[in-house]
Amino acid sequence: MKLPLVLLFCCLQMASLMAQKYTISGQIQDANSGEDLISATVYASQANAGVVSNVYGFYSLSLPAGEYEIRVNYTGYTEKRILLNLQADTTINFSLSNEEGITLDSAVVVTDVRGDANVNNTQMGTIDLPMEQIKKLPVLMGEVDILKTIQLLPGVLAAGEGNTGFYVRGGGVDQNLLLLDEAVVYNAGHLLGFFSVFNGDAIKNTTLIKGGMPANYGGRLSSVIDIQMKDGNKQNFGAEGGIGLVASRLTFEGPIVKNKGSFLVSGRRTYLFDLAQPFLKGSPFEGTNYYFYDLNLKANYRLSPRDRIYLSGYFGRDVLKLNNPDRDLEFGLNWGNATSTVRWNHLFGDKLFMNASFIFNDYDFSSGGRQDQFSFSVNSGIRDWGGKLSFDYYPNPKHHIKFGGDYTHHQFTPNIAEAVSGEEAFDIAPPIKYAQEAGLYILDDWKISNRLSLNAGLRFSLFQQLGPYTSSLDSTVYGRFEPVKTFYGPEPRISGKYSLTERSSIKAGINIGRQYVHLVANSATTLPTDLWVPSGELVQPQWGIQYALGYFQNFKENTYEFSVEAYYKDLRQQLDYAENYTPTIDQVVEEQFISGKGQAYGLELFLRKQKGDFTGWIAYTLARSTRDFEGILGNQYPSRFDRLHDLSIVGSYDYKRWNFGASFIFGSGSPYTPIKSIYLIGSDPVLEYGLRNSARLPAYHRLDLSASFRLNKKKEKRFSSTLVFSIYNVYNRKNVFFTYTLPEENADSGNLELKSYKVSLFPIIPSISWNFKWRQK
Repeated sequence: MKLPLVLLFCCLQMASLMAQKYTISGQIQDANSGEDLISATVYASQANAGVVSNVYGFYSLSLPAGEYEIRVNYTGYTEKRILLNLQADTTINFSLSNEEGITLDSAVVVTDVRGDANVNNTQMGTIDLPMEQIKKLPVLMGEVDILKTIQLLPGVLAAGEGNTGFYVRGGGVDQNLLLLDEAVVYNAGHLLGFFSVFNGDAIKNTTLIKGGMPANYGGRLSSVIDIQMKDGNKQNFGAEGGIGLVASRLTFEGPIVKNKGSFLVSGRRTYLFDLAQPFLKGSPFEGTNYYFYDLNLKANYRLSPRDRIYLSGYFGRDVLKLNNPDRDLEFGLNWGNATSTVRWNHLFGDKLFMNASFIFNDYDFSSGGRQDQFSFSVNSGIRDWGGKLSFDYYPNPKHHIKFGGDYTHHQFTPNIAEAVSGEEAFDIAPPIKYAQEAGLYILDDWKISNRLSLNAGLRFSLFQQLGPYTSSLDSTVYGRFEPVKTFYGPEPRISGKYSLTERSSIKAGINIGRQYVHLVANSATTLPTDLWVPSGELVQPQWGIQYALGYFQNFKENTYEFSVEAYYKDLRQQLDYAENYTPTIDQVVEEQFISGKGQAYGLELFLRKQKGDFTGWIAYTLARSTRDFEGILGNQYPSRFDRLHDLSIVGSYDYKRWNFGASFIFGSGSPYTPIKSIYLIGSDPVLEYGLRNSARLPAYHRLDLSASFRLNKKKEKRFSSTLVFSIYNVYNRKNVFFTYTLPEENADSGNLELKSYKVSLFPIIPSISWNFKWRQK
């Protein structure tokens, strides 16, 4: 009897050893700079198991004991392979290079494993944009712009000519969540929105999520634009920058302690009006000036193998000064953003990764002027303090679990105005509004089988308007931090992928979200005069549900990527202004809102070539977006972001030391509300408007071209530079920016008639810039 027992014991031990799993984990970084590589793939082909690194470059993969070939891939980098005999938990940090025949100065190269991520991951409507790809596209006045590149993708519409504002799948500008190193950016525009605040030299990666955001994001209904700043070079000191027609840039980076910490400082400033000052002397505009600047700062340091801290900040402003000595007139605008983020990464064991963030962001706007004995000033803004605690848990290759929570304290400053006329003074000081917002979430990216995967998550959100506050309904007085109105609710999200073949899949998803802060905008773009207001006693939160279905297919070893996605969005408690609304500075803006519902639906086609000397994409969107408000004449009407057809064709070609880029854009005309007639009451003309958004502007189309020439004959030099030539609006299309109508008297008949005028903004605009890069050897 002893022998069978011994054999049984040995079999159980062997089964235990075979079932024993061990974990390999670590960081994936750029071999030259030490930058963390986001969404790099770690794959063990023998086990048909893999994992993707998180936004801090961390990965964790659990496998049964045994021998494996581990393959590590990242877009544009040489694949790395190692042989591993896994018999215990192991930490392996990978450093990938882009110098061995694959460089980010050449066409973006996508390896086979990484290249089919669009087919095999569970998330729909998600696109990553490396800065090296963005920098190859034609730009306005030589300034690379992340947000303008996003407008070239399917389902994303530009808010206006040359503008960085955008609409995603029929949602408003305020329904997009813009994050810079986790901090919310409330106004992302310079020069009244014609340039974005994101300096391309300081940005590492940009991710657009429009197909239903995962549960770790909240507070908006349409999309997430998650932007990560560069960490800085941990190996060597370096600098890069550029000199253009309207602005110059300079970025400096290097190690704090080699291979343990690094820093980055990046600045940008415009100077076009500074150069024009000598020509303004003696003119009616002497002393008039405008400029904007950006400053990005970041530092990180590894305290231990399991602990790392990050400090990052952004500071930017626009300053406009209008001067007319002949009329004794002075006028100025000043607005800007400030954000700061402190983060601590900690690794619990080999499977649990934690990030704790403390975040501050501030947006403020001020204007003022003086003429003769009259002067005035107006101030407004929004300020947030908050924190986030998030965890990534990798129990096995089939599950990637994320859970955590976030909290934000909001301070909303409405238009506070002061004015002086002679010896008389008056002020309008609406009360500052306070609120707090919180969320808890959990999600699981679950690989059920080789064909079927699921990403299921649940978010629970809460929002409270806080005192001090005096009710405008019943005059109840609320003390500091006392809740005035509370909103809460669950926000389930689920998406799934079913693989038809190795290179094709079908995906579907449902997303429910709530939005508690709203933009008071009386225009189609995000202007500095727009206000953010909270949900509360007078305003209900917006909420919406989105359904999406898509087919994804790759061809020719992932050289070509094709997708078609259909979506439908049901939006409730949408906000708009009442009929014949006219803004005044002393009104309670929440009392001017009316609430209604909306819907948006569409079809998106996307074809992209990812490999070779020639790369690019074609994006086409067929869509509708409507709103339905009982208080607006006509009830259901097209939203101002309704556009039936939207087409973008983008291409980039590398030839020796040259890179050529082109983009063509076509879009159906945007809707607007026309003036139907004019009549007189006494001697005063009164305008009668037609149905809301019942007329349309002419169709929009434009061609842009660019050419970049590398001045160095060899790519790998200590110092390299490039000349960039670009032409915006090549065939000088006069696209209508807006229309306006004026009553004018007919000289022959003496009758008062309406005359409409169309205003175009940008003609053909050539530009040239010189970009350089230096690296310490």
